[in-house]
Amino acid sequence: MAALLNISCSNLSPQPPLSLHKPPLSHPHFSPVSLLKTHSNPPQQNLVISLGQSAAKAGFLALLSSSLFFVDPALAFKGGGPYGVGVTRGQDLSGKDFSGKSLIKQDFKTSILRQTNFKGAKLLGASFFDADLTGADLSDTDLRGADFSLANVTKANLSNANLEGALATGNTSFRGSNIAGADFTDVPLREDQRDYLCKVADGVNPTTGNATRETLSCN
Repeated sequence: MAALLNISCSNLSPQPPLSLHKPPLSHPHFSPVSLLKTHSNPPQQNLVISLGQSAAKAGFLALLSSSLFFVDPALAFKGGGPYGVGVTRGQDLSGKDFSGKSLIKQDFKTSILRQTNFKGAKLLGASFFDADLTGADLSDTDLRGADFSLANVTKANLSNANLEGALATGNTSFRGSNIAGADFTDVPLREDQRDYLCKVADGVNPTTGNATRETLSCN
């Protein structure tokens, strides 16, 4: 019996030891590039995203442009010179109230200033080049050195205004204006304008003490 057991055991081949090592997981087609491709958006979705981004950019640019170039007329009196950041040049400011304001060297070139109120304003060196001042109130203003070249100053109120050294070259017209007490010292006027103003000149300027007729060199 023992011999039989020995023979049976001798015929059994030894088994290899059990390995606890796990082979690395691998995939024959795996790579980072293939992973990105797997999760990339389809062409139709990319097109929609691109169109949405373009529309958003266009809307932003349009909004930016309008904010840069639009000027509220109600705020126009705040600038055009050292007075502020707005615009008073080439604007329609008819009927606006600038009375008593300091508008030194303000730029009103080519603006429409019909019935605009400048009463008592400081307008030293201001430019009214080619502006329309029909019916404007310029009474008691300081207009020394102001530029009225080519301006329409008809039917305006210039009573007691100080225009010493102002420019009034070209077709500047003061016809129909009230110049009582205005000072025109050293204002270069066309002879026809001077002759017309001398016919209506009267009064004495309260600031300079000069008679209006004398400042116009009337005969």
